[in-house]
Amino acid sequence: MSQTGRDYSEKRDFIRMRVDADVMLIHAGDQISGVCIDLSSSGMQVEAPRQFKVGDRLTVRIDSDHAALSGLEAETEVVWIKPQDDGGQKLGLIILKMK
Repeated sequence: MSQTGRDYSEKRDFIRMRVDADVMLIHAGDQISGVCIDLSSSGMQVEAPRQFKVGDRLTVRIDSDHAALSGLEAETEVVWIKPQDDGGQKLGLIILKMK
């Protein structure tokens, strides 16, 4: 079953961690700064200042502030979009592959 066809309660089977971390979204060679709102083992919610479409594939990079810890880099796909009043979007991203 596709991610978009899953029951709402099933989508909440993964523990979400609120992070409020700066992220870099990479799409078609463009680098866009955003904010990761929350993160789970299967996906993340991100605020982006520009428009994306469901199905867009994004590389998401979260740099670490600690020298001993590497950052996170993941290949993701947009599975839902919520437009924001400022012209940006909140994006639901499924993690396809961790790098």
